[in-house]
Amino acid sequence: MKFTFAEKRMDSSEDLRAYAVKKIGKLDRFFKNEAEAFVTFSIERGRFRAEITIHNNGLYYRASELTNDMYASVDSGVAAIERQIRRNKTRLEKRLREGALERDAVPAFVPTEEDEGEEFKIVRSKRFSIKPMGVQEAILQMNLLEHEFFVFRNMDAEDAIAVVYKRKNGGYGLICDDGQDD
Repeated sequence: MKFTFAEKRMDSSEDLRAYAVKKIGKLDRFFKNEAEAFVTFSIERGRFRAEITIHNNGLYYRASELTNDMYASVDSGVAAIERQIRRNKTRLEKRLREGALERDAVPAFVPTEEDEGEEFKIVRSKRFSIKPMGVQEAILQMNLLEHEFFVFRNMDAEDAIAVVYKRKNGGYGLICDDGQDD
């Protein structure tokens, strides 16, 4: 597993990094291909936050834990990601299609700079590939990323561009460019 560390408002020790590598590295057994782990350590109001994001074959697993001890935050984050992997690996394999976790990796988004418009100011721009998947897999990916919406190519609607989103009253919504409601 490849690791990238970042710190916000603190400096992490080599012992803490080695501990995180040891604990997070145990999750590597779940992945067929080499995964990437992004770990951010920060201090918020005297408490320690460990944010762990693991990327493997186009899927992201993310956990953020806030405790009184950074080592405990790492442990809690690893446990949360392990629960996500176990729960969603089974769901993906059973409900969507065989080999969903072994598909070829698609390049992740690449931030780019855009020219500023006169009326609207773009403060951040991302580029990413839009992958073909089913609606259930898109909802799963959105939940793993903890986002409010997710853009994908709907395999069930001839690869039409679609967006799934969380509704305020619960449940999910689907916007599809061809007017088809699934």
